Amino acid sequence: MLASIATSVGAQDQEGLAAPVSAPDHLSAAQVFALADNARERSDFFTAETAYRALTQDPDLEIRTEARFRLGLMLADDLKRYGDAALEFRRILDDKPGAARVRLELARMQTMLGNMGAARKELRAAQAAGLPSAVEQLVRFYSRALNARKPLGGSIEVAVAPDSNINRATRSDTLGTVIGDFTLDDDARAKSGVGLDLQGQGYFRLGIEPGTDLLVRASSDTTLYREPGFNDISVAIQAGPQYTWGGNQLTFSAGPSRRWYGGHLFSTTIGGGVSWQRSLGKRAQVRIDGNLAHVRNRRNALQTADDFTLSANIDRAFSARFGGGVQVFGFREAARDPGYSLAMGGSSAYLFRELGRTTLVGTVAYSHLEADARLFLYPSRRVEDRYSASIAATLRALHLGSFAPLVRFKWERNHSSIEIYDYRRVVAEFGVTSAF
Repeated sequence: MLASIATSVGAQDQEGLAAPVSAPDHLSAAQVFALADNARERSDFFTAETAYRALTQDPDLEIRTEARFRLGLMLADDLKRYGDAALEFRRILDDKPGAARVRLELARMQTMLGNMGAARKELRAAQAAGLPSAVEQLVRFYSRALNARKPLGGSIEVAVAPDSNINRATRSDTLGTVIGDFTLDDDARAKSGVGLDLQGQGYFRLGIEPGTDLLVRASSDTTLYREPGFNDISVAIQAGPQYTWGGNQLTFSAGPSRRWYGGHLFSTTIGGGVSWQRSLGKRAQVRIDGNLAHVRNRRNALQTADDFTLSANIDRAFSARFGGGVQVFGFREAARDPGYSLAMGGSSAYLFRELGRTTLVGTVAYSHLEADARLFLYPSRRVEDRYSASIAATLRALHLGSFAPLVRFKWERNHSSIEIYDYRRVVAEFGVTSAF
């Protein structure tokens, strides 16, 4: 489907696809292109790839662009190497963000790789950059037809993370209570450390009928330290049907999760949720999520609770290389002890900007929390205001296969009426992430 859209754009959008005009070494660029094209027609893909890659080193940007584009098409259509093809299309867009046909090809590769969210992002960026009117309707149809999906996929991120407060604890030596000040031991106070962050997710999709899939997802979020008492490991699995019609996508999911802290089981959860997503015009989409869960706390039975969450997100592409979004959410935790029951609400916003071969993402967030009642030990009811911010850079110029280096800095400040929950935190993460 998107291949036909890209062909239509190619007839009207020639940015980034200019004819070769200069000559490397003893052959002209036109002769090397002819050699590569003839080799591809004979299914001699090794010779064709070698010739195309030689042309990607030409000093003329137009020749490099054309070579990468032809190479990307061959990698995708003949060799089914969708990840390698996506890298070539991304390199073109780093230099020519307005090349609509190339961006549509990148969206097609994201779809073949199973990255539906990234495919939709590229479609929004293509429309923000401007598409020929004859192609607009085809793109809108394609954006509603993303249910032709890869049945199996996933992603992974690995990072080394120096952290100023690995246990999100107070820096105070004492804790004020209704019966006097208690002296806190070292483990109850803020501790710095260097952790290894591992995040991964995978999915399996089974088509039931047109527009209906069974989606099974598994995820893990792990942080490991030299001191095993602060290791934090979470594992979850969810399954449910996903329906797609018009510009809508409706997903139901349910399943268990477990969390281990310090090498011991901390909590078990069983829950489910529903998510609705819809396109808003050419450049934006809205998503609403609702979830409920029963969380059994294995350390303190009084904290066993029923959790309810509702959130709404809007994402928008402002241009081919610039976009952002906002989220608002509400959270309710009804615990066995009213002192542990709480309500929380907040919002966050993010912006992304592509600068050459680097993608920058900045995020800010705020939330307010209030407990239902005062715990007997503390002099006041728990009330908190939490602020956070982060900035991340993905350095695609240094990619290895489909992975690229990631640098991310986070800052958190939690103001709490209960001293033990009042903390500051600064984290730096250096690692690699799946680029596509």
